[in-house]
Amino acid sequence: MPGTAVAANERMRIISLASLALLILTACNQKTETTTVTDTNGNVQQQKTTTVSATVPSIDTTATAEAKQDVKDAAHDAAAATRDAAHATGTAMESAGKNIQKHTAPKKKH
Repeated sequence: MPGTAVAANERMRIISLASLALLILTACNQKTETTTVTDTNGNVQQQKTTTVSATVPSIDTTATAEAKQDVKDAAHDAAAATRDAAHATGTAMESAGKNIQKHTAPKKKH
């Protein structure tokens, strides 16, 4: 069924866009540490600052649930399309077989 293939393609596009949106909408955590070394008089001898950034993905559970359902629906649609194609192929082969038998049957003498 052509409509089923279009629906499956549309679902895959939605899933791809949802995945891309999850990657784009990530949270960024940043941590800055400063270490200072002083001498006995309280004078700063050495100071070092380190900044560490970690990207943590933000998870949208509603979008995730919708994406899972879309995947299940797409798999169901693909299975149905496969069954329909197998049925159509079987019907076509049966028709072709009957046609071949009709044309290759021995001719009856009158």
